[in-house]
Amino acid sequence: MRNFRSASGSIALCAALLAVCAPSDFLSSPLLAQQKDSSPPVVVQPGAPGKPSKTLPPSTKGTLPPRSPADVDFMQGMIMHHQQAVEMTALIPSHTANKDLQLLGAKISSSQSSEIKFMQRWLATRGEPISMAMPGMPSMDKSGHPMALMPGMLSSEQMDALRKSKGAEFDQLFLTGMIQHHNGALTMVKDLFDTAGAGQDADLFNFATDADNTQRAEIKIMETMLEKKSSEEKQ
Repeated sequence: MRNFRSASGSIALCAALLAVCAPSDFLSSPLLAQQKDSSPPVVVQPGAPGKPSKTLPPSTKGTLPPRSPADVDFMQGMIMHHQQAVEMTALIPSHTANKDLQLLGAKISSSQSSEIKFMQRWLATRGEPISMAMPGMPSMDKSGHPMALMPGMLSSEQMDALRKSKGAEFDQLFLTGMIQHHNGALTMVKDLFDTAGAGQDADLFNFATDADNTQRAEIKIMETMLEKKSSEEKQ
């Protein structure tokens, strides 16, 4: 009888030790969860800005197709596009005392300068030229034709007018010009995603989507600044 009680006590002690030592999440371990849930995985492809995501077959592989020529053209063109925006913001300190415009200009300059570096790295790591221009001929494209401005970019006449303006006139020209500039960037993003096979690179997709969202928000800010400026002038 004593031996039986001793054995029973040992069994109880072992059970208690196992209960204490066993991991608390043992019963909810991924292995057991996988055994219980045999449903196929859900594969979702994010949609372009303004478009819904797509559910793909479970057999879809996680590899992305190689970059397209449109990807390279987009990055090269957007570098040129951003460089003009940075050039425009560089005029602000010497052309206006508008504090709100100075803050906005500093934000645009900082973000677009960082994005230029990202796009340059993206092209360089893929062995692509940084610029669309031919070496030694910055105004000519790869085909030897005069290089056209990217959508929304200010013409040389618009840039000259901006440089010559001061104060309230500069504020007006800068805001209307940068809204035009930003809308052009939105067109470039749309054209990229509308091109078959383009925009599938993960880094490029994230960059283009973020740029689209940021510039839409900044357009609203600049439109509000113009409305405020207009109402103040009427008073």
